[in-house]
Formats: sequence, C-alpha cells, structure tokens
Amino acid sequence: MFVIDAHLDLSMNALEWNRDLTRPLAEVNQREEGLTDKPDRAKAVVTLPELRKGNIGLVVATQIGRYVAPDNPLPGWHSPEQAWAQTQGQVAWYKAMEDAGEMVQVNDLASLEKHLSLWSDGASTEKKPVGYILSLEGADSIVTVKHLERAYNYGLRAVGPAHYGPGRYAQGTDATGYMGPKGHELLKEMERLNIILDATHLCDDSFWEALDHFNGHVWASHNNCRALVNHNRQYSDEMIKVLIDRGAVIGAALDAWMMVPGWVRGVSTPKGMNCNMEVMVDHIDHICQIAGNALHVGMGTDLDGAFGREQCPYDLETIADLQKVPDLLKKRGYTDEDIQNMMHGNWLRFLRKAWA
Repeated sequence: MFVIDAHLDLSMNALEWNRDLTRPLAEVNQREEGLTDKPDRAKAVVTLPELRKGNIGLVVATQIGRYVAPDNPLPGWHSPEQAWAQTQGQVAWYKAMEDAGEMVQVNDLASLEKHLSLWSDGASTEKKPVGYILSLEGADSIVTVKHLERAYNYGLRAVGPAHYGPGRYAQGTDATGYMGPKGHELLKEMERLNIILDATHLCDDSFWEALDHFNGHVWASHNNCRALVNHNRQYSDEMIKVLIDRGAVIGAALDAWMMVPGWVRGVSTPKGMNCNMEVMVDHIDHICQIAGNALHVGMGTDLDGAFGREQCPYDLETIADLQKVPDLLKKRGYTDEDIQNMMHGNWLRFLRKAWA
C-alpha cells in the first residue's frame, strides 16, 4: 500500500550523521560498525532504497537548526545566523538529491498530483524519486521573520515553531511559557504565505497560544498520546480534540520513549519494554476513539530522528516494515477505507485542501 510519512529528518542524517542515504541500508550500517559517537550507529532503519521498498513515495522531510542561548545546555548553534546556515546546507543536500534523481520536491497541488500519478503507474518503484515536502522543525533558524519568505521561495511549506527547550519564537518540549510578540509575528507571516503550522513539540502554553493566533492549516507531524505515555511531549486528550476540530492530521510516532511509559534512554530495550508495532496502533486507536472516526491519523514515524533499532519497535527492522501496519489495523477492526486513509489518504486530503 502507498504510504506517506509525515516526519523524516533525512538531511540531518545525511549531513550530521554522515550517512549516504542513496546506498543500501546494510551498507550504511556496516560502514558504522565500531563507531560510538551516536547511540544509533550501525542501527539505522532509513535509506532512500528502503523507502522505495516500503512503497513510501512521499515524505515530509525536515530542516533543523536550533539556537541555544549561553545558559541553554541543549546542543545547538550559538547564533541564529549559524542555525540558518546549517539549514541552508540541508536544503543544498535535498537539491543534490533532486539533481541525482533520488528525490523530487512537492510544494503545490500540481507537483503533488504529478508525483502521485508517477507512483501509481504500476511500474517498479526501484528507480522512482521519493517525493518530499520541506518542513522546518523549530523556527530558531529563521533569523528574522523576513527570512521566512526566502525559505518559502525555496520550497518550505510547513513550520514547527519550537523543538526541545526554549526557542526564539515559541517554547518547546520540556519548556514552559508563551510565544510572545515575535511568535505572533511569525504565525502571521506563516498565515500570509499559506505555510502549514506543525503543532508538534510546542509546550502546552505555546500550543494553546499558537492555535488562538493562527487561522491557517494545522497538522501534527509526529505525536503520540499523553493518556498512554504521561509526558509533556505527548498530546493530552483536550489537545487532540482541538486539533481534530481544526481539521488536523496527527502522525503516529515510532520513537520508543514516546510509545511506552517508563522508558529510560540508554537503559531500556524495545523487547524489555514490550515495545512493538501493536503499541503504535494503541496510540492510533486512542486518537480514532476521540475523533469517532479514522480521519485524523497518519504515519509520522520520526524513524530517523537520532535513534535507530535500539529505540524503536522490536518488530521493525527497517522503515519498509510500515507495510505491516495495515494488517495490525485490520486486526483491530478497521475497514480497508480506514486503513487507506491512515496510510496516505488523510494526508492527501489535508494537502489538497491546504493547497487548493
């Protein structure tokens, strides 16, 4: 089944992890044997060939560059200008992938429909370019609000104002507080440019403020449910309800600590915590029960978000294993139409409406 994945940090993996994502997954992992600088070395689950194997023909692909103030212990750049430069390197990588025929940017209705036609022509997916919609995870790298239009012009179509900790335009995961005037200015410019607001990573204060001040299209690229994992990174039922009311689609994430309660990074193991893909379906089902339908959930795996097999479901070897999800949903009583909607249809309906 055709799959859309709403959150992949491909350029971060390519540039900061130094992974050649055009190569077979086994080759990427073999090359990393013995490396210890990142916890997921030799445990990667995403490459472009694996996306094609999984019939994942369209992804929301990110740029990311966090600014950190002198008192911020998180990793990141020491000025917004450095963060901007980092994201420009990421754009250059996506463009290089386009030049190589590996990827193609999807940024409006015409390019979306053209790409869908290509992937539904019945031919082998082995040589087809993977479509990508460019998203910015955390807006710290937008040096001034005027930079947003520059980013729109090279294809940026979705922005999450915050990532982890305090941000320049909003407060993110593990932080508290409001967006303030600069954040409101960013939201206003996003609305003018018809850039999608990605509510993911906004802390509760900034989440409610953003939805109060933004009248455009909202989605949540990769989020799970606080009712199942009680952490501020997840959404409360009240937050899920307001997103549903706004017509949002919420992407189910496959990062183990977001899936099962009590996960301890670097200590817990997927098997030890009984973290399998059924748990993903628990989160999906919870959102569907709140909505009363299956129209507000999609795939948003975050599978290359600085973790690999050490921190994802034990029954997932590569991102191509997303093809196991339809059977898991069917076992829960979801119809074929429901399953198609959750694997790709909901994202497509959202995009067609946003870009009409």
